[in-house]
Amino acid sequence: MTDSSPAAEPLAADDIESWARLAADAADDKKATDPLIIDVGDVFSVSDYFVIASGSNPRLVHAIVDGIEEKITGAGGPKPVRVEGKEEREWVLMDYGPFVVHVFLQEQRDFYQLEKLWGDRPRLDWQPSTPATEAG
Repeated sequence: MTDSSPAAEPLAADDIESWARLAADAADDKKATDPLIIDVGDVFSVSDYFVIASGSNPRLVHAIVDGIEEKITGAGGPKPVRVEGKEEREWVLMDYGPFVVHVFLQEQRDFYQLEKLWGDRPRLDWQPSTPATEAG
C-alpha cells in the first residue's frame, strides 16, 4: 500500500533555526530548566540543531513536551516526525527531522550530559520571550 499524501515541504535553514528557537522558548514558558540550542549541523548529518531542556519531575517533563508541540504547531510549524519516551517521562525525544528536542527529567540530563558530549559545538544565543501581560 502506498501513501498518497503529499510529501512535506523541506524547511528552509532560517525556518529550522526559528522553529528550534521557538521550541526552546516554549520549554522556557513551561518552566524548563536551562533550555539551550546546540548547532550540530556541521558534524551530524541527520539534524541541524538539538534543543535540550529538563524538568524537575515527570509531570513537568510531560507539560514541557506538550507545550513545545502546541507552540510550534500553533505557530504553523511542523509536527514531530516521531516522539519517543513520552510515557516514561525521563528522556523524551521529539524528532522534527532538521531539529531534535530532548526533554529530560533533571536526573537523566545530569547523567547523560548531552551538553558535554556536544560541548565543542556552538550554541545558539537566544532569549526567552517575555509575556505581554507581564508588568514592568
